[in-house]
Amino acid sequence: MEEFIIQIIIGLVLIIIGICNMKGNISLLHSYHRKRVKKEDVIPFGKKVGIGSIIIGITIILAGVFTIFNYTNISNVILVIGFVTGFIIIFYAMFKYNKGIF
Repeated sequence: MEEFIIQIIIGLVLIIIGICNMKGNISLLHSYHRKRVKKEDVIPFGKKVGIGSIIIGITIILAGVFTIFNYTNISNVILVIGFVTGFIIIFYAMFKYNKGIF
């Protein structure tokens, strides 16, 4: 049960960070990504990174719920799909607005 509480906390933190990013506050991202984004692209970049973060946060919470009910296989599938989807969106934003991830 305590693992589920930790998953909820991590998921909620990622969702809150995602919401902050979507509002244009990208200060929680690495300085490299903040420096390379043009001023006019901060909001669209933040929205895309925020959506990816929110998807990952929701995925972690959902996986915890399924784990509590002993649906470990479903939990693992949800984690893979959610993480892949979230990271694809985040990496897309980085390539589009930063011209790379590094």
